[in-house]
Amino acid sequence: MGAIRTIAILGNHAPRQCGIATFTTDLSDSIAGEFPDLDCFVLAMNDAGRHHQYPARVRFEIAESDAASYRRAADFLNVNDVDLVCVQHEYGIFGGKAGSHVLALLRELRMPIVTTLHTILAEPTPAQRAAMDEITQLSERLVVMSAHGAALLRDVHGVPERKIDLIPHGIPNSPFATRSKDQLGLEGKFVILTFGLLSPDKGIEHVIDALPAILAHHPEAVYVVLGATHPHVKERQGETYRLMLELRAQRLGVDSSIIFHDRFVSQAEVVEFLSAADIYITPYLKPEQITSGTLAYAVGAGKAVISTPYLYAQELLVDGRGILVPWRDPQAIAREVVDLLGNDAKRLALCERAAEYGRNMRWPVVASRYVESFEQARTEHAQRRRTVFHAKTLAKRPAELPEINLEHVRLMSDQTGMLQHAAFDVPRYDDGYCLDDNARALLLMALVEDAGTDDGKVVRGLASRYLAFVSHAFNPERGRFRNFMSYSRQWLEDCGSEDSHGRAVWALGTVVGRSGVPGKQSLGGELFHAALPSIAAFTSPRAWAYALLGIDEYLRAFQGDSSVQAIGTVLAERLLNLFRRVSDSKWPWFEDRVTYSNARLSQALIVSGTWMGHEEMQTAGTRSLQWLAEIQCSETGDFAPIGSNGFYRRGARKALFDQQPVEACAMVSGCLAASRMTGDAQWAQHARRAFGWFLGQNHLQQSLYDATTGGCRDGIHADRMNENQGAESTLSFLLTLSEMRSAARTASTLQETA
Repeated sequence: MGAIRTIAILGNHAPRQCGIATFTTDLSDSIAGEFPDLDCFVLAMNDAGRHHQYPARVRFEIAESDAASYRRAADFLNVNDVDLVCVQHEYGIFGGKAGSHVLALLRELRMPIVTTLHTILAEPTPAQRAAMDEITQLSERLVVMSAHGAALLRDVHGVPERKIDLIPHGIPNSPFATRSKDQLGLEGKFVILTFGLLSPDKGIEHVIDALPAILAHHPEAVYVVLGATHPHVKERQGETYRLMLELRAQRLGVDSSIIFHDRFVSQAEVVEFLSAADIYITPYLKPEQITSGTLAYAVGAGKAVISTPYLYAQELLVDGRGILVPWRDPQAIAREVVDLLGNDAKRLALCERAAEYGRNMRWPVVASRYVESFEQARTEHAQRRRTVFHAKTLAKRPAELPEINLEHVRLMSDQTGMLQHAAFDVPRYDDGYCLDDNARALLLMALVEDAGTDDGKVVRGLASRYLAFVSHAFNPERGRFRNFMSYSRQWLEDCGSEDSHGRAVWALGTVVGRSGVPGKQSLGGELFHAALPSIAAFTSPRAWAYALLGIDEYLRAFQGDSSVQAIGTVLAERLLNLFRRVSDSKWPWFEDRVTYSNARLSQALIVSGTWMGHEEMQTAGTRSLQWLAEIQCSETGDFAPIGSNGFYRRGARKALFDQQPVEACAMVSGCLAASRMTGDAQWAQHARRAFGWFLGQNHLQQSLYDATTGGCRDGIHADRMNENQGAESTLSFLLTLSEMRSAARTASTLQETA
């Protein structure tokens, strides 16, 4: 074993029921069994904060959606003398967009990393490519389970061949002796088996469609579908796929020849069913699939296998180890099944070739191959990247930001939308709803969804509700939005304010630019285009600014939309001309008064000047924002927004109170936009100072954010807090927090790759 004494494996672990959980469990158990002097333990992902009773081999749990939890795991590994970390990587098991939270852990490790890649995409999204590229760079060695996977690493991600180890998917070492079918209630049957977590891309329906032809020749055949619905599919679609399969079987009259075992199954049960099976089928529909634990198990068990030609099947079933059939072809499936069930010699020959190949896939062999990879990684790491571990100071690792807590948002929302106001943390029905707050809420959901969240079902549900409110608020006859609605769902006006209209356009542009739900993007785009023309006649600079922020978001998805760019150019030039007319060296501002949502004006020029390539516009944005930062700073150096009781008129004294959360929110957003544009560190400092206002760095030295409810207090008076936790204040805090968390992730990536 050389210098390696302790290995940590990061991945899912039983009792989580999925392929990676089984793989992680088997790998850790096999290494421990084959190398008893090696301490091998597991870091297990914990989904949505649920508490699991893990086996003793699990020594640390990581909350999927909590980026700070990954950094704590890195500290745990660094201080516990771990020699190597083996990551089991699959999209969907780590938090963050494209699983990017795991990077926070990997960047801080001082020991070598060996990563097993269970999925490698030929056409990854930009977020997936960025995450995978960094994982491959941070890993000393990369393990793939197929030659196709190695080719994708080379061709798509530019990984050199010398860094890749091809190690087959492990299979149980226990014998797959033929079991008595009567123990499974299948006595006298020809058993056709498919097992694994159920999802629409498994193609089970095509086997069901083949059953009438199979039963015409072999009426004693039975098709067993073993496994629960995939948790992610169940969250999004419920059991609609399984129900469709059951109804299909009934319609075809084969329901008496198909058995669904709708449950998670243990490895021992899988072995029993495989042992009883005569034919194993994987009718999967994803051509790019580069590994399949179920197919590996079937081949290793020496089963006669029929499969569609996805990449892993092509590779594993070559040389007569199985039969490939075309995609979505029930006739071909039926033909091959009938042939194998009627030709014992052919079926047994397939079984023998598969079993012979499977000898090198058994876990003791695979575990030894992994340890060889670990030793090589350890040697290479010592030669090239020898590091001394230093604990991170606060300067190197800033204080952890709170998690996004949507509890108060949910409390303030009903089936209509989000209510405006609260008495303390209790919603006030008498005040009804407004477009302003529902647009803010829709904007928040788009940002949270874009960042990645484990509460996807909740976020998507809330987003639909707020989008529905925004849609209902639009008055197509006027081309304008209505703003205020009573609790009895009666509109209180025919046409809302210009600001509320601009804010709705901002939210809709963000939905188009960031939502991963096509239906929401389509509806958001329709409303965005319907509402945009009216803004040309507006006189409110803030309405212009909100619309420009929405246009900037929209152009993330449709950068070449010249009609939208033209409207954006007109509005941005109008805002810049306002700045030119009013500002001077002592008052670099857009108006003779500094009022509300002030930094949004500067932010709009910054983002618009960026996509327009307009240097004067960018300079005006940063100059006005710098002045705003200076005048909104207390004697103690804390952020102190312009008070709403009088605001700040040119030549007069500025109002100190009431201080509103919406001002801190705007300031943080503007500063982060300036930071992205200029790269100047001062803007990140200004953003942190304004964000600190929410958490107690303010006149009262008290936190406006209420961690017990997830709400935010409505503001600061001269002598006390406003204890009410309304929609505007809560959404202002959560929008600010979402942007700060996004900026922190970006900064962490840049710091580690610099």
